[in-house]
Amino acid sequence: MTNTIKVQRAIKNITQEELAKSIGVSRQTINAMESGKYVPSTVLALKIAKYFGKKVEAIFELEIDD
Repeated sequence: MTNTIKVQRAIKNITQEELAKSIGVSRQTINAMESGKYVPSTVLALKIAKYFGKKVEAIFELEIDD
């Protein structure tokens, strides 16, 4: 799964720490998602999308191997 969290943060000019506090996770969780080491739960993905005012599909993309 890929995501645009880092890009969305840059657009809003916020740090990983600020995003983490806003959605109730640690900065390390945001870092792990941005680096592709952690796939968020559905609830967390929805919180992130809501925070940025986007649809989940605008933030996260599922990569399927054919």
